[in-house]
Amino acid sequence: MARDSKPVPEKAEKKKFSRRDFVVGSGTAFAGGALTVLGSTTPVAAAQDKITYPLSTKYLVYDSKHCAGCYGCMIACSMAHDGEVSFSLSRIQMHRAVLNEYPEDIIMHVCKQCPEPLCVKYCPTGACHISAENGNIRMINAEKCIGCQTCIKMCPQTPHRTIWNPKTKKSLKCDLCTDTPFFNRKGGVTGAQACVEACPKQVLKVVDKLPLETGGYEVNLAPAPKPKMGFGPPGAKGKPAIPQKAPTAPNPKQ
Repeated sequence: MARDSKPVPEKAEKKKFSRRDFVVGSGTAFAGGALTVLGSTTPVAAAQDKITYPLSTKYLVYDSKHCAGCYGCMIACSMAHDGEVSFSLSRIQMHRAVLNEYPEDIIMHVCKQCPEPLCVKYCPTGACHISAENGNIRMINAEKCIGCQTCIKMCPQTPHRTIWNPKTKKSLKCDLCTDTPFFNRKGGVTGAQACVEACPKQVLKVVDKLPLETGGYEVNLAPAPKPKMGFGPPGAKGKPAIPQKAPTAPNPKQ
């Protein structure tokens, strides 16, 4: 048999695929596999995405423009919940931005009782939960909290409104005073809130409707202006009537 007509060995046939061909081919296969993985959704993740949460029945709103900056709300909050004055343990935060001009010189931060509470959604133990018996308030069960701080990391607010207690190694958040062992009044959605009660300027208020639907958590709580004093026709609206003297009988001696 002529040398040129020798059959090509099987090994030689395999070598026709270069290293570049192999890399390109495997890369395509890997990309296809990656797309398959990314496109697939586990039943748990799909179920989580479809969860709808009941709205809270109460929300705390504020008026920072008329706030006196006295820190009374923070003191009352930590006292009612923890029995001590501690700004770091206060569920409501107010700070003075001394370099800002009015009305940005005082900034307030409250828990928004989010419609989709990420603290609840991602808590691994169910410590962060929605309490149906307390008006769907988003709360933390200290007994179930394992101190993983997931709720703090997932809170979308800045600063986050789930806070850390370094003494108990547990997370805390506003519960509208539902659980306040040091408050001498009944709290929660049908009661009073320590921060609202302590505010001397009355710039904190609990409302029934989700503030995101009515303009936001910053509201105007200034009292209505008093009517101006002045003179005018008797009985004029907003003006005092001029007092009228009673007629006197004529003196017969005159």
